[in-house]
Formats: sequence, structure tokens, C-alpha cells
Amino acid sequence: MSATPTRRLIAVVALVPVLAALALWAFAWPAARTAPRDLPLGVAGPPAATARVEKQLEQREGAFEIHHYADGAAARDAVEDRTVYGAVVVTPQGPELLTASAAGPAIAQFLQQAVTQQAAAEGIQVRTVDVVATPASDPRGAAFNAAALPLALAGIAAGAVVTVLGLRGVRAVTALLGASALVGVVAAGIAHSWLGALTGDWWTEAAVLGLSALAVSGAVAGLAALVGTAGVGIAGAVVMLLGNPFSGAASAPQMLPEPAGAIGQRLPPGAGTTLLRSVSYFDGAAATGPALTLTWWAALGLGAVLLGSALRARKARSEAAADGRELAAVG
Repeated sequence: MSATPTRRLIAVVALVPVLAALALWAFAWPAARTAPRDLPLGVAGPPAATARVEKQLEQREGAFEIHHYADGAAARDAVEDRTVYGAVVVTPQGPELLTASAAGPAIAQFLQQAVTQQAAAEGIQVRTVDVVATPASDPRGAAFNAAALPLALAGIAAGAVVTVLGLRGVRAVTALLGASALVGVVAAGIAHSWLGALTGDWWTEAAVLGLSALAVSGAVAGLAALVGTAGVGIAGAVVMLLGNPFSGAASAPQMLPEPAGAIGQRLPPGAGTTLLRSVSYFDGAAATGPALTLTWWAALGLGAVLLGSALRARKARSEAAADGRELAAVG
């Protein structure tokens, strides 16, 4: 056996466990360390009445980021605007907990348990109101949460196919735009029209789903255009091993260990999930940030595709000119 095949064999044997360990860390670590960290929560009512509520919430050190509101109407608006995930409203009839299961059923469930159990220990009954509920056809958000992985895979596949087929420049950009648009339409047809997991404007949801796919496919094809086919693996690994497990799709970014939540929101899967929640359930509230994140990924990726094509063409012209000069000298 020659030295080169032996080294390749050793590399494969060593690399597979490393990749397995990395994947296990990326997916298992956030899941095992899920807990609230500065979770935005509103408190509304007279200061004297809310002081006791705040003191109880502060017993969970570092769990909540308290926002104060004058009354229940202001707190409800904050929940609907995605400023907070929920709010405790102190009323003459007793405390009321406002939640939004559409922002994440796991978050709503956690808030209900944290607030109602603590109140029950003091003999106080808390009424829970789901301000923005998940659709009846997907009450636990299972279909919504499952959408992140297929979109990431579709984006990686589109970028890889464009690279393997050797498409460059405007043709590559056109292919990525067309494929992403079709992914958006198909995904909206399945998630909205068939499963009923989405309830917003159909075309807006399709645009968000398509933009999410384009952000991934552009990054994959763009990096491959600059560094070669290895770029497909690098970009794909970032999306799959960081983007998906750090997206917070099943809970919220504030429920993930730091800095996983912050990283996830700056990668396409996390930004795409947050944006899709906003346009589907909250009439576009808090959509600007994730929309800009996806747009930047898509723009930079497509720009890298065009740049890589231009650099290749320039290199080819330079080599052709050099060959021409050598032939002329020989003649």
C-alpha cells in the first residue's frame, strides 16, 4: 500500500469521529442547556402591586428581562409587537398572564408554569390568556419547527448543484434566484395551504421562505466560487452544524446557552425562522432585523458568485495572453 492511500485512510478514520463529536456538540449542547436567559417579560399594573410580582420573578436570577407597562392594554400591545414574550398584569380581579404561543409554544408553557406555580404556592390563582395563539392545525408548532431543516437542505442542495454543473456569473445567479423562488412557493403551498401551520399572507410567507433558501444557496455557491468546491462543504457545515441547532426554532434564542442564541440569529436558519414567525403570526412585527440579515446573506452570496466568475475569467484571459506571448517568441 502506497503512502498516499494510507494517509487518506488515516485521515478518514480520524475525521469521522471528529465530525460526529462536532455534530453531537452542536445539537446536544443547546438542547441540554435550554433555560431562560434575560427572557423579555412584561409587568403591568399599579407600582405597589407589581413590586411583589417583580420580586418573585427576580428569584429566578438572570431568567427574565423585566419591561414595565402602565396597564394591560399596553402589555398586550407589547406582546403582539414581539417586544416581550409574555406579561403579568395585576388587576383588581387578580393577576393575569398574557402569553403568545405563536412566538414559541415552549416559551408560553414555561411562562405559564413559572408564574402560575409560584402564585399557586401562595394560594393565588392566575388566569392565562393566549394573546397570539398557534394555529389550531399546528397547536404545538411541530410543523413550523420542522420547516427549518428542509429549507437549509434545499439551499445547500441548490448551491451545490450550481457549483457541480459549473454555472457561473449571471447564469449561476439566475439559477439560484429561480430555484429559491420555487422553493418558497412549494414550501408555502405545503406549510400554509396543506398543513395550515402558517396563517399570514401567503405570498409574503412564500417570499420569506424563498429568501431563506436564497441566503443559504447564495452562501454555498458564493464561497465555492471563491475557494473552489471545498466551499460547498464549509458553508454547508456552518449552516447545518451551527445554523440549525442554534436557530432557536423550537424555543427562542433567549432559551439557548450563550452565545448560541446570538450566533443563530445571525445565520440564515435562525433569521429565517424569526422572520417567518413575524410575518405569519404577528403581522410583520419585529421583522426588520431578520429580514436585513437574510438580505445581507443573499446579497453577499450572489455577489461572491459574480466576483468568483469575474476572477476566473480574468485568470483565463491572463493565461491565454501568456500562452500567446510564448508562442510568438518561439515563432
